[in-house]
Amino acid sequence: KFIRFLCCVFRFKTFSCAAVEVKNEPILSFNEGSAERKELLKALDSVKGVTEEIPCVVGDEHVWTKDIRYQLSVSRELINKAIVASMAARRDWDLKPIQDRAQILFKAADVISGPRRAEVLAKTMIGQGKTVVQAEIDAAAELIDFFRFNAKHAIELQKQQPLDAEGSTNTMLYRGLEGFVAAVAPFNFTAIGGNLAGTPALMGNVVLWKPSDTAMSASYAVYRVLRECGLPPNIIQFLPADGPVFGDTITSSEHLAGINFTGSVPTFKRLWKQVAENLDTYKTFPECGGKNFHFVHRSADVQSVVTGTIRSAFEYGGQKCSACSRMYVPDSMWPQIKQGLLDIHRSIRVGDPVEDFSTFFSAVIDDKSFSRIKRWLDHAKSSPNLKVIAGGNCDDKKGYYVEPTIIETKDPQDAIMNEEIFGPVLTVYVYPEKEYREVLQLIDSTSPYALTGAVFAQDQKVIEEAAVVLRNAAGNYYVNDKSTGSIVAQQPFGGARASGTNDKPGGPHYVLRWTSPQVVKQTHVPLREWRYPYMG
Repeated sequence: KFIRFLCCVFRFKTFSCAAVEVKNEPILSFNEGSAERKELLKALDSVKGVTEEIPCVVGDEHVWTKDIRYQLSVSRELINKAIVASMAARRDWDLKPIQDRAQILFKAADVISGPRRAEVLAKTMIGQGKTVVQAEIDAAAELIDFFRFNAKHAIELQKQQPLDAEGSTNTMLYRGLEGFVAAVAPFNFTAIGGNLAGTPALMGNVVLWKPSDTAMSASYAVYRVLRECGLPPNIIQFLPADGPVFGDTITSSEHLAGINFTGSVPTFKRLWKQVAENLDTYKTFPECGGKNFHFVHRSADVQSVVTGTIRSAFEYGGQKCSACSRMYVPDSMWPQIKQGLLDIHRSIRVGDPVEDFSTFFSAVIDDKSFSRIKRWLDHAKSSPNLKVIAGGNCDDKKGYYVEPTIIETKDPQDAIMNEEIFGPVLTVYVYPEKEYREVLQLIDSTSPYALTGAVFAQDQKVIEEAAVVLRNAAGNYYVNDKSTGSIVAQQPFGGARASGTNDKPGGPHYVLRWTSPQVVKQTHVPLREWRYPYMG
């Protein structure tokens, strides 16, 4: 074991490679008559109306239980079995050269980019109600970028080494965490699920992946691609499970080393509390939403404001953690901006994106989401401070459909301005033009979240002023652009406050989150003297 350890040290130290060239995956257009459109339509036909049977996968064992509903519900015993299997595989996986682990993600990216692209897109569209373009930028481009760029970052990380000194060398080892990582994925992005599980594994960790029960098919397709591309068994365990059962089991395990999570604040708080209650159990300690804003200054370009806000607020039915849900507009510009929003609002098509590609967004994901959004619409209709100026209706007879809704508020502190809705609801506060400085302070203090935000202004002094006041209000901050649409390697994504720990997926810092660095000094000069010169 000692010889093996030394070999690892020298291998990391002497390892060198040419810079890995990686570019963002091109987003296909799916125009009429295009090859990608034909392939996608074929994949959609093969998936529509088909009930896919998805098991739990522990190692290479496909496990089926008697409790089969719309998803397989995993027992505590099976999750514990997965933990034991993961821990047995952890050491060898952690010692595997990073370039070998990275090749699995590079290969998976190539496979999703090519032969499996249509399958993953089709399952994302049908399973999660996405349009072609939303599925393409998520399940294809973003997921491929996550895999390629994180693999590139991981390889290049090995070059970041401490300085040597005369008579000795110093080496930094980037170890995986000592335990397992629980990856808890949301429904709204196939790419997030693949990234939450894939990146910790890339960095030498073993992972228990709990996919969202409303994104099961696409998640399983990504998992199978990883396995087919060389991911060994027991490195990522695929565990469809009831949320509380999964959370209770992982947080009570002494081997829990980290939770890679994207989802709701209540779920996050539950897990955090369980972690705190079990601190004495762990061998190592483990480590979400947004209320995103558009601020408009009187110097802003009106068309940019209108177009950017429509897309940010209503794409994918507002079911993006970065979606704009609160907007601040000066009174002098509100008539023009309001008219622009209403003109586009009348043209938005809501329906089935599989049958009609002109659809802008589809139904919200499930009945719970529909009920939550409906309560906010009812609140808007009953509150004296709120006025619905567009939309406001919803219907669950043939699907969980919610109209794109625009609300004007007299009270900038109303609950609708600080609580996450996760639906196609935009609330606008119209402020006195000259009070923009007070409004900037208001934006910063209104919501507990700090995920994304945008400032629309042509006045450079105002842009600089806003940047200072809103410095901590958003992890992803945009100037004259919408608050959604971050691109891997260009805008690594994440926020702080109630929005999370700002780990920045898509950037080089993210891979560091999943390491436990070790510094090794090897001295080449015999130690002869215990006294220091000053003691003579």
